[in-house]
Amino acid sequence: MKLWEKGIPTDKQIEHFTVGNDRELDLVLAKYDALGSIAHAKMLGQIGLLTDSETVSLVLALEEIIKDADNGNFEIEDSFEDVHSKIEYLLTVKLGDAGKKIHTARSRNDQVLVDVNLYLKDVVKELKVQVKSLFDLLMESADKHQNVLLPGYTHLQIAMPSSFGMWFSAYAETLIDDITMLNAALKIVDQNPLGSAAGYGSSFPINRTFTTQELGFETLKFNSVAAQMSRGKSEKTVAFAMSSVAATLAKFSMDVCLYMSQNFDFISLPSHLTTGSSIMPHKKNPDVFELIRGKCNKIQALPYEITLITNNLPSGYHRDLQLLKEGLFPAIQNLKACLDIAIFAIKDIKVKDNILSDPKYNYLFTVDTLNEMVVAGVPFRDAYKAVAEQLENGTFQSPKETKHTHEGSINNLCLEEIKDKMMKAY
Repeated sequence: MKLWEKGIPTDKQIEHFTVGNDRELDLVLAKYDALGSIAHAKMLGQIGLLTDSETVSLVLALEEIIKDADNGNFEIEDSFEDVHSKIEYLLTVKLGDAGKKIHTARSRNDQVLVDVNLYLKDVVKELKVQVKSLFDLLMESADKHQNVLLPGYTHLQIAMPSSFGMWFSAYAETLIDDITMLNAALKIVDQNPLGSAAGYGSSFPINRTFTTQELGFETLKFNSVAAQMSRGKSEKTVAFAMSSVAATLAKFSMDVCLYMSQNFDFISLPSHLTTGSSIMPHKKNPDVFELIRGKCNKIQALPYEITLITNNLPSGYHRDLQLLKEGLFPAIQNLKACLDIAIFAIKDIKVKDNILSDPKYNYLFTVDTLNEMVVAGVPFRDAYKAVAEQLENGTFQSPKETKHTHEGSINNLCLEEIKDKMMKAY
């Protein structure tokens, strides 16, 4: 069954190519397609295009479909083109003419727009909850280990003293920026496109304000062409927000892999979080964090994939847009999985004490030493040269302690302020 069926047969090869894997991908949209249809049916009843009994029957039947979708019992067989045609078929079989009327005053174009927007709204909200959970875990770890010193690196060369408190809370505060990106994406998708039909509105006296309120959208995408043009832009905005989260996870995972290596030896992972080698009995590999890194790097390519698919398309609907689901939907599941496993694994990271007892880290404190000289009255450039000479002739004595006081420094992490910032952003 096709919504555009005219009784003219379609070549099977063409049908297979144009449908692609839409049936499989559309399963995640079944619930949202039914929700959109409920709002649409109620609106059609309100303006007199459905009787009261037809409206009630359609709503009840669509609620049953939602239950089936939630329970994993909804299927899209090969005889159907997509989720929209399957749901309309079910309604028609069950309700006869009332089912045939459900498509009145709408197009498959605005159906998929509504479905995707509703789905992405839920996705963004779920990602925010996961990011906040990761934030809380990182902040807890920062507080617990704030006084355990850690060498800081620039250019992968020993630089200045840091701490595990600074390291954990750095990633926590970075997640606030990711929340801000997710909020922006939510703002974009929280607009109702239903009623734009094929992109140019409808001659029926539909009530788009009604469906906006029924579906819980913040506002209406007023212009019908603008509503149609939001396809692609909505997906890309969410993809950029996901990419922001993924970038944070990938960088943290790289740190874990680096810090766990014997050459750094700053942290360890318990055996249940590592894997072994088929020939080297001693190996304990951080595969979990390597896969988070790899999956999240792949997610960071998604906005550019969407850009290349949609770039320079003129206004109006184009079948290219169907391909957006192929990249976006699996990426959503991958990012959720990465967040889940990161939360599961990070709580078991073991930090090591006395890392800085190794003599190679003595030079971490050169800046602290010259700064003390400056406070004592020595001009900065003279103090810099004096410490450089000590390093050159081997007379430098490392204080191995820090006295940093400014906001966000090693001895003043501002953990409460970071928590407050997250609460305001969240």
